[in-house]
Amino acid sequence: MSAAAPPPPVAVHVDPGRAPERQDEILTEAALAFLAELHHRFTPRRDELLARRAERRAELARTGTLDFLPETAHVREGDWQVAPAPEALTDRRVEITGPTDRKMTINALNSGARVWLADFEDASSPTWENVIGGQINLRDAHERRIDFTSPEGKRYALRPDEELATVVARPRGWHLDERHLRAGGRPVPGALVDFGLYFFHNARRLLDAGKGPYFYLPKLESHLEARLWNDVFVFAQEYCGVPQGSVRATVLIETITAAYEMEEILYELRDHASGLNAGRWDYLFSIVKTFRDGGERFVLPDRNAVTMTAPFMRAYTELLVRTCHKRGAHAIGGMAAFIPDRRDPEANERAFAKVRADKDREARDGFDGSWVAHPDLVPVARESFDAVLGDRPHQKDRLREDVRVTAADLLAVDSLEARPTRAGLVNAVQVGIRYIEAWLRGTGAVAIFGLMEDAATAEISRSQIWQWVDAGVVLDTGEKVTPELVRSLAEEDLAGIRAELGEEAYAAGRWRQAHGLLLRVALDEDYADFLTLPAYELLD
Repeated sequence: MSAAAPPPPVAVHVDPGRAPERQDEILTEAALAFLAELHHRFTPRRDELLARRAERRAELARTGTLDFLPETAHVREGDWQVAPAPEALTDRRVEITGPTDRKMTINALNSGARVWLADFEDASSPTWENVIGGQINLRDAHERRIDFTSPEGKRYALRPDEELATVVARPRGWHLDERHLRAGGRPVPGALVDFGLYFFHNARRLLDAGKGPYFYLPKLESHLEARLWNDVFVFAQEYCGVPQGSVRATVLIETITAAYEMEEILYELRDHASGLNAGRWDYLFSIVKTFRDGGERFVLPDRNAVTMTAPFMRAYTELLVRTCHKRGAHAIGGMAAFIPDRRDPEANERAFAKVRADKDREARDGFDGSWVAHPDLVPVARESFDAVLGDRPHQKDRLREDVRVTAADLLAVDSLEARPTRAGLVNAVQVGIRYIEAWLRGTGAVAIFGLMEDAATAEISRSQIWQWVDAGVVLDTGEKVTPELVRSLAEEDLAGIRAELGEEAYAAGRWRQAHGLLLRVALDEDYADFLTLPAYELLD
């Protein structure tokens, strides 16, 4: 019997004159051969799962409801645990998130957080320079040959190894392709590119250093998508000759459908799972997206009015803690997105108080750690968790058996008293335009109005606009949300930006393009599943 034919090779589609510096160090012949195997084996299943998402969304639009899966009741009722956490992921009380540019890589590792979520997804604009540069920066950091000097002459370098955060890399979601790498006439999924290159270049080195290849998995919508990731891990470990179980994955529960399959997701990844995370902003986006045409019952108010104390958000987070601790996994809380301004201590203290209250609540509820977006927030979050954990690395012994969450509790969006306001609509337009403009220039984590915004908050903004128009929402001012009102607000905001920046700076940006894309993804009758899909076509 003849051996199976090798998979089609992965070809690099980049103008040689625009290739990032040191690209060849990452896109070695051996690394591309590994990507070819991943693409050949797993992209067809990825495609089937994306088609299944569309079918399920159509069904949910018809029924307007969700429930726990009857066919997996045996998993929820079974007696099983995930694999024990490796030492490097035992204490996760504070995690910092951010893109993988060189300065952020050093600052995040030095931040005092236990974990750095090195982000190729929502906090990164997937320019080819960012994709390759991020891989170079992470490998250089693991080899301790990374430094950075700012234009002002300030030098950044790594602290001693024992003071550095543990890296947990977040690849792109299953829905995004990487057009610069193609095999068999098709682009390779961005998830496989980000995972594959990081794993191939770093897994053995990390294991030799007493850590391992650790990942955050974004935007899963079902346990079948977790099963696909598990199969990717098994194959990758075998291919690269590292022990099975070396990979550890934390799954972001940031889609409404995944909230009904938390135990099943952990079960599918049980040999590689280390926890679940409450990805609050994408979770709100997913609710709006999934039930965007479900009528008044599913209309969310201004996004800043939906706090974690809202009944349906409490149900989601408390179920997550109970599920994780029942199965021996870490429960990681949501993002504190505040960006401190050291020139305004009074405003900072007010914001710090809000962050403390949020982190205090998470620690009391049983979470084992939480996220921050800025190094100045690391000690604030650590103080909240230190007060509850003390010297313990986590509180997985708190099983939260008092928690009882029904299927209806997770969808009780109409329990909120807040209603959409004109100020909320204006904010959605402003955040959408400013974020998209920065993303088109290659920046995925953007400080806007004192908050660190990423693709998730831009998705909420444009989805809420779409939903409010579709539902004919009447604002607190008595105005009805119409395409005309949205266009008027967007044009007004663009004029304000132009006046503020001046003609030269305005012309140097991509403001008109961002304005047009926001209106397209917020007002087109054919709702785009992710704004990053049409936006990617506009990237240089």
